[in-house]
Amino acid sequence: MSYLVLARKYRPRNFTEMVGQEHVVQALTNALVQRRLHHAYLFTGTRGVGKTTVSRILAKSLNCQGIDGQGGITAAPCGVCQACQDIDSGRFVDYTELDAASNRGVDEVQSLLEQAVYKPVQGRFKVFMIDEVHMLTNTAFNAMLKTLEEPPEYLKFVLATTDPQKVPVTVLSRCLQFNLRPMAPETIFEHLTQVLSKENLPAEPTALSLLARAARGSMRDALSLTDQAIAFGNGQLQEATVRLMLGSVDRSHVLGLIDALARGHGADVVSISETLRLNGLSAASALEDMSMVLQRMAVLQAVPQAAAESHDPDHQEMLRLSQTMAADETQLLYSLCLHGRAELGLAPDEYAGLTMVLLRLLAFKPKVAGSQQAVMPEAQKKTLTTAPPSESRVVTRPALQPVSQAAQPPLAPAVQVKTLPVREASEPSARTAPKTLVPTEEGEFWTQTVRGLVATDAVHALVRELAMQSQLIARDTDQWHLRIESESLNQGTARERLQAALHAAGHVVKLVVEIGKVSDSPAQRNAAALADKQKAAEDLIHSDPLVQAMVQDFGAKIVPGSIKLVHSN
Repeated sequence: MSYLVLARKYRPRNFTEMVGQEHVVQALTNALVQRRLHHAYLFTGTRGVGKTTVSRILAKSLNCQGIDGQGGITAAPCGVCQACQDIDSGRFVDYTELDAASNRGVDEVQSLLEQAVYKPVQGRFKVFMIDEVHMLTNTAFNAMLKTLEEPPEYLKFVLATTDPQKVPVTVLSRCLQFNLRPMAPETIFEHLTQVLSKENLPAEPTALSLLARAARGSMRDALSLTDQAIAFGNGQLQEATVRLMLGSVDRSHVLGLIDALARGHGADVVSISETLRLNGLSAASALEDMSMVLQRMAVLQAVPQAAAESHDPDHQEMLRLSQTMAADETQLLYSLCLHGRAELGLAPDEYAGLTMVLLRLLAFKPKVAGSQQAVMPEAQKKTLTTAPPSESRVVTRPALQPVSQAAQPPLAPAVQVKTLPVREASEPSARTAPKTLVPTEEGEFWTQTVRGLVATDAVHALVRELAMQSQLIARDTDQWHLRIESESLNQGTARERLQAALHAAGHVVKLVVEIGKVSDSPAQRNAAALADKQKAAEDLIHSDPLVQAMVQDFGAKIVPGSIKLVHSN
């Protein structure tokens, strides 16, 4: 007889055998006992937490015939009647499972729904189970909406998905939704212990703890890893072989790294990291294990009474480290380990990435007494002034030394720090100086002409820009010469429209446009006029007696660029 893997052999056959999903079991049990049955159920959760298993148990509960063949709807299916056995073996006529990952089109869904018009052949209810329902196409979803909302009384829908965000709201609103949670490592550990006891296989508790953590909340993954570990260890589950199989890092290495970081010994950190590399241990696993230890240390630091509540063999060492490392460093290192795992793939190799993540804490650690950190003279400290980062930046410049102190230079170059508003320190002036204006008689005439065109709305967009940016060089009886700096403005269409606007204004001339330096355009004259008004406004503010009194008495400053014209015309 072929070997049956543990995940299939120990799949729960009823609600009492399910572990880690008590909230779902209780709700479904009460609904079955009270006969308050919904027509559509949606089970969500990560892989291996029991979505398909719950669906099959629910189908058996609805169709169980009892040991004597006289049974009805029950929360505890017998498991021995023909309906229960057929559902477990996958050959029950009235229970249909559709894998939406490979049957996601509208044709497959319509084929399934065509069966809904026929009453059950063998059981009490027809049950349509659609796994990974989020993979269905929008057309397929739309095809099943009406039947999903008002199915025949003998039909029940059971939908399962690992990604409920992709399920349309119109479907979610028609279903009773249950979220199956990832299982805690302790729950997985207890279940693995029971399974291996039934299998008469010896196992070290630490080996099962490693498997429980590696499963990441999935009982199916835990049982599959256990199968692999049994084969790898030749029928035995020992911590050393499981660590080797998983590439996990020995807890002693993790504790050694944290201890070295707590003491600020970079050489020990690099040495242990190199040991991990030589032994081929996973850098990602090292950071993950460090995160778990640091989390435990943070709990011990915040809740000292928790020290007596753990049976972890490394508890005493973690307690010592929690007393050695400062609480803020524990939090910082925990954050570095979490984010560092994402950086490993970007590093030249994962061990170099691991070393850099760990050494980053040492770079952030404050220097202790006796280190090489420079000490600022007390007299120099008094020259420093600070300001909030959001409001100021620091600008430094050498301070002038008195002649009498020239022979005795200070220990460090003295600096005088002045705080300046951010806009004064870095932002350019809000008023940009216009290009040099060289007034001409032709320029004055052209400016007045263009202002007349703009005032009458005779020019728009590109044509208006051509007129504003150009300079009138010369005027003949029937021809005007313009100069423009930007080639992009010298377009035939724009030139013809400007010429037509001039004709309409009474200037029947032909325009000739050349490219060159412009020194007297309407735009330049406008900018110069605006600059004059801006300067006049600033002079008015600076000469105001109240402003002068505030500057003199309180050291107030007028932030450059903060004076704005309300009316620029």
